[in-house]
Amino acid sequence: MTTPLHDDAAEVSFATVHPARLEPIIGSDRLQRLEHVAEEMRALLDGREIVNVNSTAAGGGVAEMLYAILGYARALGIGTRWRVIGGDPEFFAVTKRVHNGLYGAPGDGGPLGRTERLAYERTIARNAGPLLESVAATDVVVLHDPQTAGLAPLLRGRVAKVIWRCHVGYEGESEWSDRAWAFIRPFVEAADAFVFSRPTFAPPWIDPERLAIVAPSIDPFTAKNEEIADDIVTSTMTAVGLVRPPHGTAPWVGLPLETVDLVTEGELPALETPLVTQVSRWDRLKDMEGVLEAFAHHVDPRLGAHLVLAGPSVRGVTDDPEGPEVFAETHAAWEALDGRLRRRVHLAAIGMSDLAANARVVNALQRHASVVVQKSLAEGFGLTVAEAMWKRRPVVASAVGGIVDQIADGREGLLVGPNDVEAAGEAIDRLLADPALRTTLGEAARAKVVERFLADRHLHEYAQLLKTLLEE
Repeated sequence: MTTPLHDDAAEVSFATVHPARLEPIIGSDRLQRLEHVAEEMRALLDGREIVNVNSTAAGGGVAEMLYAILGYARALGIGTRWRVIGGDPEFFAVTKRVHNGLYGAPGDGGPLGRTERLAYERTIARNAGPLLESVAATDVVVLHDPQTAGLAPLLRGRVAKVIWRCHVGYEGESEWSDRAWAFIRPFVEAADAFVFSRPTFAPPWIDPERLAIVAPSIDPFTAKNEEIADDIVTSTMTAVGLVRPPHGTAPWVGLPLETVDLVTEGELPALETPLVTQVSRWDRLKDMEGVLEAFAHHVDPRLGAHLVLAGPSVRGVTDDPEGPEVFAETHAAWEALDGRLRRRVHLAAIGMSDLAANARVVNALQRHASVVVQKSLAEGFGLTVAEAMWKRRPVVASAVGGIVDQIADGREGLLVGPNDVEAAGEAIDRLLADPALRTTLGEAARAKVVERFLADRHLHEYAQLLKTLLEE
């Protein structure tokens, strides 16, 4: 993996992985359909490359998804590359403001005026030169999210097609979404096509003929999702200090693991202690404080459960300036708990220096959990929801955004209102008290992921979009 320079577009390396490994999960018919689609795409592209551009190769769902989906595409003979743009703190403060606005949220409430536009355009201009030198006139460029949107008018006419892929969204209008779209619209209108996760996320000014709906996917073979034995789950959880090692347990012997900085008080939970967890960025829209409140005040302490709120080390995600603030706010909320409650709640910041090692910790944590929570206030698509569903975990999640496409309430998980802390706690409580329900929901959740949220469907839908664009 290459780390981007301050203001330079940098190439990201990724492994080539043949989708034949999906066959035991998706079956031979689906694999054959995917190979047929790839054959059509190779003929259509005729040597052209698809170049994806985003703002980080580490941290967040977009980067995780690109590693997997591009590895499969390249194995199928589809020419594809990935570049990241760099930026300074001012640039990422502006793009985070836009990002929050596209979710209908105020974020830090700061301005998006002429000064912010100039700061944004300066960084885009610095990145445009190296990017333009690296692409051919016949290439298709896919720009991801607000950070890269400003490149669209600079690329149009200099490459074959420009696609803007927006992974965030808000259903309806608000002061903040209107302001964010006003800022970003002059740039993204230059794109030849637009991709959203849900049709309701697209603003009304986008031409339906230029709009494609593509839900994200997960890869069941990444370090975060691969099947691991129970003893590896146990040894991982004890090695990083998330649970007490059983008496007489042998020391950890295995693959490297990332360091976990743990905020805790008193004795760690025992291996048999029911564990509730949310794994996400330290982002206000993920509402870590709301999960803490739901657990602390609306889950029966007699059930004996502990809560782990886990996210990346705030030093390891370069494009999210709110991370340190949100972690500090969550830490302050933890400190404000009554001592008895505080001993049952733990904050875990997982290192980011080795992405695979980070993923192994997350994998073990989700598999060990009795209940996985994703109490987002807004969500384009819950990758952590899909990952937990794949692992047969019962999920309590907010009925918001793309999550409602992933979970039917009472069938693949339990949905609650995004602002309903009491309902979230009651849903967690219900699952902790009912092992049979946890199993039923977990099995249905796994089946839903296999049916709808794996790479073959994802690649097929992108192929349909490219076919439409390149045959114009």
